[in-house]
Amino acid sequence: MTDIPRKAVARTAKLASLPLSFAGRTVWGLGKRVTGMAADVVSAQIAERTAEQLFSVLGQLKGGAMKLGQALSVFEAALPDELAGPYREALTKLQEAAPPLPVATVHRVLAEQLGPDWRSLFKEFDDHPAAAASIGQVHRAEWKVPRRKAGVPVAVKVQYPGAGDALVADLAQLGRFAALFNVIQPGLDVKPLVTELRERVVEELDYELEAVSQRAFAAAYADDEQFFIPKVMAVAPRVIVTEWIEGKPLSAVIGSGTVAERDRAGELMATLHFSAPQRAGMLHADPHPGNFRLLPDGRLGVIDFGAVARLPEGLPAIVGKLARLALAGDADGVMAGLRSEGFIKPDVELDAKAILEYVSPMLEPIAVDEFRFSRAWLRGEAARIASPRSPAYAMGRQLNLPPAYLMIHRVTMGSIGVLCQLEAKAHYRAILQEWLPGFAEE
Repeated sequence: MTDIPRKAVARTAKLASLPLSFAGRTVWGLGKRVTGMAADVVSAQIAERTAEQLFSVLGQLKGGAMKLGQALSVFEAALPDELAGPYREALTKLQEAAPPLPVATVHRVLAEQLGPDWRSLFKEFDDHPAAAASIGQVHRAEWKVPRRKAGVPVAVKVQYPGAGDALVADLAQLGRFAALFNVIQPGLDVKPLVTELRERVVEELDYELEAVSQRAFAAAYADDEQFFIPKVMAVAPRVIVTEWIEGKPLSAVIGSGTVAERDRAGELMATLHFSAPQRAGMLHADPHPGNFRLLPDGRLGVIDFGAVARLPEGLPAIVGKLARLALAGDADGVMAGLRSEGFIKPDVELDAKAILEYVSPMLEPIAVDEFRFSRAWLRGEAARIASPRSPAYAMGRQLNLPPAYLMIHRVTMGSIGVLCQLEAKAHYRAILQEWLPGFAEE
């Protein structure tokens, strides 16, 4: 048996161990109940232990498992306080770290992609990885520049060999165990997220396509006072070399940043989300904190453009119009707009006022001039929408998410999760008035 099949078997075994372990935890919990322990305490203990193992296993794997873990990590702010603590650190690790590739493997990939004389392109190259992504790892290096003594600090992202097969295998396996992720948030449906991630595999594996997206962003935000997009120095199908970013990772801002840093990061995250479709014709579609840095000069550094939503026309104007109508209390207008876009299927009859009551709490951050996102706010919204006893739960099950809005919705929810982790205060309404088509129209 070769190394690759052995590794595939090991990966599958680790993932397959999750449901067995979950069953073991449940049996453990039933035993505790027999001894008289309160049911809510038992449930919390089961969830805590399952979550700890869940993220521990995801953290040991690359490919789709790590990518799913990173995607889910933005929802950490929705966790109840009694469950968030034990594995918040594990979620942060998923955003920034993974087991490194052997040095010989890194050198082999670089030789295959940049040529046998790849070392001549660099003044220096650090064999120790500086960071890990879901399908590759990043090395710090110094890029040679003709007729210049000093080189340019760069990040060299090297794709894991076999990353494509690993992504497909992981996501197929994780899709079967989607119900386990209810330990993160009851009612959270992971299957659509897994399906979308699987559909994006081909794009994210193509670093040349990523370079096209990054160059478009860099051009759109060139010399910008709020954002820094690294230039692409060189690219091959499985290696991409870009300018290095010095700054505080957003995960560190979340963990130990000042109030001012968190507010600044949140304001810039929201501005990027709504301005990029208009300025670059794309939406950065991977909003986990590992992809952002708060620079010393106050700008937001943005990396990893493997996942983007291409929106050449910008964000749909109907999104801004519906938000404006909802804030104005126009129930009939909101229902008509939702129906025209396919959010309400033709054969479904709903009450317009009930729809308005469903969406209005979600718009609280833009109903006022200034708003502070918080974990408590997100937990409240998650409970309102996901609790089977809530009227909002029944309403949500009757609404439809059209395919054209799937990525926009997922990225928006992910960005809100990060804002709640940051607990960031900003003038979000003004940001939408400037950048969201249809929102500011009278």
